[in-house]
Amino acid sequence: MADLGRACAAYQDRAFRDLACKGIQCDEIWSFCYAKERNVPEELKGQFGFGDVWTWTALCADTKLVPCWLIGGRNAEYASKFMTDLAGRLANRVQLTTDGHRAYLEAVWNAFGNDIDYSMLEKIYSNPPTGAQTRYNPGVCCGAKKKKITGNPERKQVSTSYVERQNLTMRMSMRRFTRLSNGFSKKVENLEHAVAIHFMNYNFARIYKTLIVTPAMEAGIANHVWELEEIVGLLD
Repeated sequence: MADLGRACAAYQDRAFRDLACKGIQCDEIWSFCYAKERNVPEELKGQFGFGDVWTWTALCADTKLVPCWLIGGRNAEYASKFMTDLAGRLANRVQLTTDGHRAYLEAVWNAFGNDIDYSMLEKIYSNPPTGAQTRYNPGVCCGAKKKKITGNPERKQVSTSYVERQNLTMRMSMRRFTRLSNGFSKKVENLEHAVAIHFMNYNFARIYKTLIVTPAMEAGIANHVWELEEIVGLLD
């Protein structure tokens, strides 16, 4: 799995360049490695790969392609790495939507400057229940605020719905992301390999229902639906 994960990551890194995307949505999805944050031994606290781990994802709203992702912390350092990587893969100016996470602000500016139409979608949640029920009944989203940051984003295109649906796909496709289970990654390297394999399958081998082709085909990167044998063949 480790060898195939590295091969899938390297292939997608080479293939996803000069992308003619028009709209990009970004989000972060939580998971954990080794142990939950509250159970990490004192001598390991603060070390990356022990406790909370976040996977940053970008998704093209038109082709549904995931051109890049990053596994790390949820701070400004990783936001900057993620946005710089994304900017280097795009061939033209795009409209970008993120959630209200403040780390995006400086990261997007450093990566794109004024050459982007950027908005934040800040969701408003009702007060979550208290006590033991909090674990299963989080706060309900009762509204959203569209906030223009840079350029001239088209208001009706300000959305993170597609990338949030991709987050659900990740949780349903990889047991490492399943909540309240023992399938979590024990090593962050294994999480990285699993995510690379997942996105290789998602981008190249899985037909997106509304497109009737794979995201890579819709983006003009592939000319056929990949078989699993082809993905495994990247090991060669």
